[in-house]
Amino acid sequence: MNIEPELCHVDDALEILVGKWKPLILLHILKNGTNRFNELKRHIPGITQKMLTSQLRELEVEDIIQRVVYPQVPPKVEYSITEYGRSLEPILTAMHEWGTKHTLHKIQKLNRKNDEAKQGLT
Repeated sequence: MNIEPELCHVDDALEILVGKWKPLILLHILKNGTNRFNELKRHIPGITQKMLTSQLRELEVEDIIQRVVYPQVPPKVEYSITEYGRSLEPILTAMHEWGTKHTLHKIQKLNRKNDEAKQGLT
């Protein structure tokens, strides 16, 4: 690894992706393309309207997603990934794959502990 710790910009990247909801929002937009607000809310159980609004605004400010408002009644608002935001796809994919492996690792570790405990009882 050729990254100098004192010049590291991981914190800059994490600032954009940090939180429970932003990666899920981005994955839904990357997978499904353009989404309306209520579609995103429906796809992400547990997120409040206020939190979704806040997270979408932060991603928009960073030019990760684009918000388009159509002048009609009732207002129609759509969110899509920007070309720049698309560059996060391999990072999110790698994080997903690592998270899956880590979950399996934790399960295997727990199973080993349980097996050791059973052997100690017999």
